[in-house]
Amino acid sequence: MALVALAAALPLRPAQAADVQGARVWAGPEYTRVVFDLSGPVDYKLRRDGDTIELELSGGDLARGFDAPAAQGLYKGLDSRASTGELHLVAHAAAGAQPKSFLLKPAGEHGYRLVLDLYPGKAGAIADAADARTPDAPTPGVLASVKPTSSVGKGARQAAALLGGERKVIVAVDAGHGGKDPGSHGPSGTQEKDVTLAVARALAAEINRQPGMKAVLTRDGDYFIPLKRRYQIAREQNADMFVSVHADAFTSSDAKGSSVWVLSPRGKTSEAARWLADRENRADLIGGVSLDDKDDSLAAVLLDLQQGYAIQASEAIAGNVLKALARLGPTHRGHVEHANFVVLRSPDVPSILVETAFISNPAEERKLRDPAHQRQLAEAVMGGVRNYFEATPPPGTWFAAQAMRRSGILASASKPAATVADTRADANVRDLHRVARGESLGSIARQYGVSVNALKSANRMNSDTVQAGAVLAIPAG
Repeated sequence: MALVALAAALPLRPAQAADVQGARVWAGPEYTRVVFDLSGPVDYKLRRDGDTIELELSGGDLARGFDAPAAQGLYKGLDSRASTGELHLVAHAAAGAQPKSFLLKPAGEHGYRLVLDLYPGKAGAIADAADARTPDAPTPGVLASVKPTSSVGKGARQAAALLGGERKVIVAVDAGHGGKDPGSHGPSGTQEKDVTLAVARALAAEINRQPGMKAVLTRDGDYFIPLKRRYQIAREQNADMFVSVHADAFTSSDAKGSSVWVLSPRGKTSEAARWLADRENRADLIGGVSLDDKDDSLAAVLLDLQQGYAIQASEAIAGNVLKALARLGPTHRGHVEHANFVVLRSPDVPSILVETAFISNPAEERKLRDPAHQRQLAEAVMGGVRNYFEATPPPGTWFAAQAMRRSGILASASKPAATVADTRADANVRDLHRVARGESLGSIARQYGVSVNALKSANRMNSDTVQAGAVLAIPAG
């Protein structure tokens, strides 16, 4: 009876109670993620008070030896307190940060995790304000949703304001192999890992010399990087494109020519299955959207749309690069090839693999060792990459701003923005359209009753590929 009385006097621990065993932070350029490792599932509530975000967990406690992670990115620190059977985790965030949270089930070596994502609040707040404004008073420099307008003049002025951002496009350049993985070798002993690094460095230098572009090398030395980690680096750097550099080999020394590869349909399907089955993958952002809080059917649709865009863009980039390489020398087969290479499996970053030449061919091996030829290869790849961005500029980039300037919608650097409304370009622009996922130039042209050629001409496009999120000027006739 005494034991029963004692048990009755003790506070009840909820069935969904879990201890917080640890916490870690990852800060990227787009958002900051705080992950709390839990001993089990938990019920929780999220509250926000100014720049303080509170996670209220039903029951549970901090594990012995728990250390709050140091400030990083948008996360500025963590306090905790317990009251009436509840654990309160109080995260301090940067001014205006926007929180999002979700619970992850066990996956692999990880147990239950509570994830708190913090997104920059300033741009979001400005975008919200821009949506609330009339088209007559757009907020300068904000890339927000562009709605159809009945006034051509208003449309041109709004485009000038909304497309004022000129961020650089980011190209992740991957030097194949490295370290303990030398790759193939030529008859004279030239190692593929050395050639790919030299060409990758030359390509990165070309990219960094181009206005509006920035290169990120997955490796800048002779060391080993796992294949999956290579495209993860591209995603972490918010790359607009991934280019992996290799040098082919074959048993016959007669094989020659460069080639460009993209992910095969089979690789796309198998990778989609892996992402949908892995809860940790689903919690990551695919094209800016987490799949973890979506049901299986919606997650599959969203992933398929994002993969479809990435594959379509990859095909366009690969075609451009192959044409540029063909002007430098023979290509192996004369068309873009498809394979299930691991480095091409990023679901939301357009990715290509360039086989610069056959290192197993003595004549091509000699060229691959020549720094002058390495620079020529880099220039050829760069030409194809630049042509793609010129034809399909991502919104808010230098390339997008240049395209709008060519159309007369956005003021040039030497002309005050206030004069844009006075330009004659207004007479040729009827409307603006933000491209949604799944749309094509054909469907957009039909929607507005114009021809595809007129749409391409108005936007200075030489490709039939259009990127989701791009803003198109709709011609008057």
